[in-house]
Amino acid sequence: MANELSKLAPNVGERRPRTRVGRGEGSGLGKTSGRGQKGAQSRSGYKSKPGFEGGQMPLHRRLPKKGFTNIFALDLEGVNVSRLSAFAANSVVDVLRLHAAGVIARVPKDGFKLLGGGELTVALEVHCFRASKSAVAKVEAAGGKVVLLSQVAD
Repeated sequence: MANELSKLAPNVGERRPRTRVGRGEGSGLGKTSGRGQKGAQSRSGYKSKPGFEGGQMPLHRRLPKKGFTNIFALDLEGVNVSRLSAFAANSVVDVLRLHAAGVIARVPKDGFKLLGGGELTVALEVHCFRASKSAVAKVEAAGGKVVLLSQVAD
């Protein structure tokens, strides 16, 4: 082991010099530089497509198709009535205010659905895309009202 930092060196055989291709037949990788004789891979500028397996059917085409994506599915976030108690009385609650208050983590494309979980003690005006019957009953029992944006848009 080296006693000084200036005398540090890698162990013998630990590092191998970089292979220099195309530097004569004696190097073992002269002439075609390990690329073979002809074909696309021997030419400069060759790039294989992602997933290309040398003409073999690629994995993403060998595997069976699975699943279904509903293009008409709504992007809604569910919010229970109990989460609305954080707002002041007689205030308007919409998807942007819910996001700003940290009740929902993201602003969904179609808004949120009000669900009937928990209890509500303050009167609020809730602007939502959908609402369950129990949620509407709890908001109205607390003295508030629910405005369904899906019916306003129609």
